[in-house]
Amino acid sequence: MICVSLQNKNSSQLQDLLLDKCPFTFAEIRLDRCNLNENEVEDVIAGSNIPLIATCRMTGTDRPEGSLKKSESLLLAAITSGATYVDLELEAPASISKRISRVAHTSDVEMIRSYHDFQGTPDFETLKEIALKCKSYGADIIKIVTTANTPRDVETVSKLYDCFPKGTLVAFCMGEHGRQSRIDCLRLGAPFTYACLNEKEAAAPGQMPYQEMFDKIFGGHIFRIRSKRIFPLPASKSFAQRSIIAASLAKGKSNLSGLLIGSDIESAMSVAIQLGAEIKDEPRSLEIKGVAARCASKTISELSTGESGLLTRIMIPVLSAINKVPVTIFGVKTLLNRPLSGAKNIMASFGVLLKDEAEHPGAKPEDCYVPLSVNGTLTPGKADVSGKNGSQLISGLLMALPLCKEDSKLFVRNPKSIPYIFITLDVMKKFGVNVDCEMEGGDEFLETRDWGLCTKLTFRIKGGQSYSAANLRMESDWSAAANILVAGSVFGSAGVNNMDMGSLQADLSILDILQEAGAHVFEMSDEGALQTDIYACQAPLRAFEVNTENCPDLFPIVSILAAFCEGQSRIGGVSRLVTKESNRAAAVSEMLKQMNVDAHIEDDELVVNGIPLARRALEGRLLKGGKYSSHSDHRMVMALKVAGLGADSPIEIDDTACVTKSFPGFDILFDELLEKY
Repeated sequence: MICVSLQNKNSSQLQDLLLDKCPFTFAEIRLDRCNLNENEVEDVIAGSNIPLIATCRMTGTDRPEGSLKKSESLLLAAITSGATYVDLELEAPASISKRISRVAHTSDVEMIRSYHDFQGTPDFETLKEIALKCKSYGADIIKIVTTANTPRDVETVSKLYDCFPKGTLVAFCMGEHGRQSRIDCLRLGAPFTYACLNEKEAAAPGQMPYQEMFDKIFGGHIFRIRSKRIFPLPASKSFAQRSIIAASLAKGKSNLSGLLIGSDIESAMSVAIQLGAEIKDEPRSLEIKGVAARCASKTISELSTGESGLLTRIMIPVLSAINKVPVTIFGVKTLLNRPLSGAKNIMASFGVLLKDEAEHPGAKPEDCYVPLSVNGTLTPGKADVSGKNGSQLISGLLMALPLCKEDSKLFVRNPKSIPYIFITLDVMKKFGVNVDCEMEGGDEFLETRDWGLCTKLTFRIKGGQSYSAANLRMESDWSAAANILVAGSVFGSAGVNNMDMGSLQADLSILDILQEAGAHVFEMSDEGALQTDIYACQAPLRAFEVNTENCPDLFPIVSILAAFCEGQSRIGGVSRLVTKESNRAAAVSEMLKQMNVDAHIEDDELVVNGIPLARRALEGRLLKGGKYSSHSDHRMVMALKVAGLGADSPIEIDDTACVTKSFPGFDILFDELLEKY
């Protein structure tokens, strides 16, 4: 990654440079060479949309009296205003170093401890000792810069990379002999290097202009995206599908706004119509007149759920509650080969028999497939079921059991995808149906309330309830937003709008993942606004660990993020991916292998050994282009489109039409993000 050093600028000039149209996505502000006071430092840094290094040299014979105190105050202002890094030279007074380090680490600002030699290059052992001293003085990143009087000096400095983990050392040489070392350091493992705006504004001898360095590293490939345009994201289909079904069961007219209709939402609309609801389709909204569903009030013999696994699993218990005749559920495309694991046993607990309508050689006894016959009436009562196969059938039971005449109690052991269950409860509450829930777990769960540590859910469900009409605005989809935000984090800068930061959507965790990976993520919203715009910008990326058990839709795009992060990332939750639109774990593993990404599945984790974008370009290890299969999985299409920005030739996807399942118009939107050079 390239950091542009900015100096000899006033506050107004810096703010202009750091606005949307600047060509770079990472900058260093030399506070000792810019005429700024503390308030101006705060304005510049707080107003920047890119990650910044705040640097203020405290040593040198030309430093005026009182400058140490001013330098400290400027650095502290930069830290508290949101700088990403603060650079403090090794020779800074100990008292100041301690104060700066304490405030930086309290504020989650990374420390760069730097050493410069403007005369020459010490011997290797001396440099190594200096680097270790930087580390012991609190450096998150060690910076060693010397003057190369001969090519051998460059070799001496470069040897330091053998002594420290990749991503923790920036070491190169000044002067003409060291000019190329500013690029080569990225190949050796530096998380970033430094360039200047132009030759006239070089901060040190041999510093290269940004555009020249960019061209030498990336060789004419298109890697940059920069966009602040407002794009219409689809609504969360997790909320939208549940809301459409609830509205169709309700008495009266409901209005659902903020919708961008994809095929899964179309399937939910179709199910509502098959139930007898009336739908008025307006631009980005639906008016739904429900059927006022009651227990055993319908006589539906057939119902199609399209390609939606969620609708299928929800409608099995809902139909068995409101229907008084056997019903056959049909589906299309990938749904026909996706097992409804555990559904037979769970529904049998409530007196409902499920039977396959077609042969499936090799199927497990506990699995069933559509077409599927549903026989029997949902019987309220107590049941203890396993949640190991996912949350969708549990959600269906929660939506159906309140319609029964008697109360029920449902115990769910080893629950998975818990956030989606709470989305169901939230939607139900908005339509006038309430269910009490208790979560249980060990001591760590009690302390953290982390959904991933919950071992049991208990639901107390009052019978005799009915759904009432509601007017709702749908949340934007965090699953779709994740692809745009990862693209910005790796390849430039990109944003999404109208996002709910208090959402129950599990894929909101993409923000935590990006921040752990080192991406620069920030919000922009009006004071008091319920929704906000989120932007992600390039920064030095590092390995991360995440369990996607509760957010399986993130798995494909997070695997692409990991491919560009320095070090070994671990992405858990592989076992939850087998019955998605594709065997998503196998599909992602196959995709990464074809791209020449070092990755493998180890137990329940995908292990990815990542390489930053610049090093991939310098080493000729960009992702391999060519023909790829999406496996008719919309999440795979979006991940492949993002991966294509870092490929050595175009990535051709066999089936992109399936992306309309959740994000109609994605191809057009994504192409508009690109800034061509």
